[in-house]
Amino acid sequence: MKTNNLSGGQHAMLSVPFMLMAIIFNVCLIASNLFETKLFMAGPVALTGGVIIFPVSYIINDCLVEVWGYRKARLVIWTGFAMNFFVVAMAQIVRLLPAAPFWDGGPHFDYIFAMAPRVTLASLLAFLSGSTVNAWIMSRMKVASKGKRFSVRAIVSSIGGETVDSIIFFPIAFWGIGITEMLTLMATQIVLKTLYEVIILPVTNIVVKKVKEYEGTDTFDENISYNPFRISDI
Repeated sequence: MKTNNLSGGQHAMLSVPFMLMAIIFNVCLIASNLFETKLFMAGPVALTGGVIIFPVSYIINDCLVEVWGYRKARLVIWTGFAMNFFVVAMAQIVRLLPAAPFWDGGPHFDYIFAMAPRVTLASLLAFLSGSTVNAWIMSRMKVASKGKRFSVRAIVSSIGGETVDSIIFFPIAFWGIGITEMLTLMATQIVLKTLYEVIILPVTNIVVKKVKEYEGTDTFDENISYNPFRISDI
């Protein structure tokens, strides 16, 4: 791994910007799972509320890889996976607790947190795979382009990650619906989430530039392992 020092300043391994991005990443993932229970109409297309916030995790993922490299992004991705699993597990425990006799919110609470096991499995596997692919593409393209064309790399990596995410999530979560309907859902999600990133790219570019200047770091992932399970390698 090669790191270019932009300002000569050395910060702690887990710096404040890194910590804040990791927190935002985790919050977006957990919130997107909760927002999935809301369906809304965008013209003739029905979408889940998660589409509003989930793409932010891919934007943060791109920033992490661009500044700190694939290995740090891999750590955050696994942290997100663990926190998602933790929230889902705790929610099921809370659901089993006896409700107070004067509380009438049980059906509403269950509606949000009583996720079907296969939907939970689909969500966790899709996130882990899609985010890892997104980080891998971003990292490899950065080395190949010598750090140029960040916007192109961000878009291409998001398309790759969102495609893998959809290919895994929809067949597992929505098994039984027609192939045409499933493919339509997948294509719509990929296109809309990618457009989301394109629209916000100017902001992403500014954030990446400012963080690089603050950190004094621009990481190129050369001669590293892309094994997604080498979490301790940071």
